[in-house]
Amino acid sequence: MNAVVLIANSDDDTIATLALDDGRLRPLATTPLPGSSSTFAVDAARRLVYAGVKSGFEPDAARGEGSPAILTLVLGADGVLSELARTPWADPMVYLALTPDGRTLLGASYHGGSGVVWPAEDGVLRAPTAELRFPNVHSVALSPDGAHAYYVSLGDDLIAQYALSAGGILSPLDPLAAPAPAGSGPRHLVLSADGRSAYLVTEFSGEVIRFDRDQAGRLTPAESVSIVDPDAGLRHSRYGADPRAEHLIWGADVHLAAGGRYLLASERTANTIATIELDATGRLGPVVALRRTEPQPRGFGVSPDGEWVVAVGELSDSAALYRVEADGRLTDADRVPTGRGANWVRFA
Repeated sequence: MNAVVLIANSDDDTIATLALDDGRLRPLATTPLPGSSSTFAVDAARRLVYAGVKSGFEPDAARGEGSPAILTLVLGADGVLSELARTPWADPMVYLALTPDGRTLLGASYHGGSGVVWPAEDGVLRAPTAELRFPNVHSVALSPDGAHAYYVSLGDDLIAQYALSAGGILSPLDPLAAPAPAGSGPRHLVLSADGRSAYLVTEFSGEVIRFDRDQAGRLTPAESVSIVDPDAGLRHSRYGADPRAEHLIWGADVHLAAGGRYLLASERTANTIATIELDATGRLGPVVALRRTEPQPRGFGVSPDGEWVVAVGELSDSAALYRVEADGRLTDADRVPTGRGANWVRFA
């Protein structure tokens, strides 16, 4: 397939744009940012990119610089990103997600312990319509129809679940929280295309947990499977630990692939992406492949057709392209330079 890939290089303060053409990655452009970014959301229909930028650039009160912000960038045909708008925000975002219609942006701030909802009009963020507080909010995910939002709190080992109105209003479900195992460190969440399952990857225990989702949007924990390389000798991690120094589990990202036949999840200490087989109902099966990838793979992306994976590493300056084989293995297709501290991948 032909597609555009965007990669955030947090150590370079850039976003790299690449084309995926016939099984090869072709660099198009590298756009400098006014600070480090580790998350962005793509509105492909409007060719807009909403990028969370951390503090660390020169103060400029007129432009809202000197503090975290959300940048709205326009993706040009040449791959260059041009700034359209800037929204200063006190809490740096670690995860951004857009509703399917592109009219509402949701953000999660790990260090700020917060979640936010902003209406978006032609790329400009309006005043937030909802804010919430939980310790170490690590991600936010939306149901396929955009009617429900799920904020993952690593600090409280839970998923906070809400109905989301077209106007961006959050209404808590009953119960508000779907629990994750104590000390597991819930991190990223993805929902199946039919909306009947949600899949959570944990940072400290290194597992994927499936949740059943009912018609009201409520999540109930179901089965789980470990994504940890059994030969790596990793131990359960904890908040504040140094996983590399202590040789601990360090789960990171999760995505569906191959039309929902497989679930992929990354672990950063052993530098792996696990392929988990899903049955026809979306239940977790076994790990059928374990791919060693770029060092410290915080983020990776799956192409819209589900057949290609682009993986990057925080300790690498290259992006790897893999083909998703029929048996779930990820096989080499290409590898190109991208930038330092690459940690976020999305297709546009």
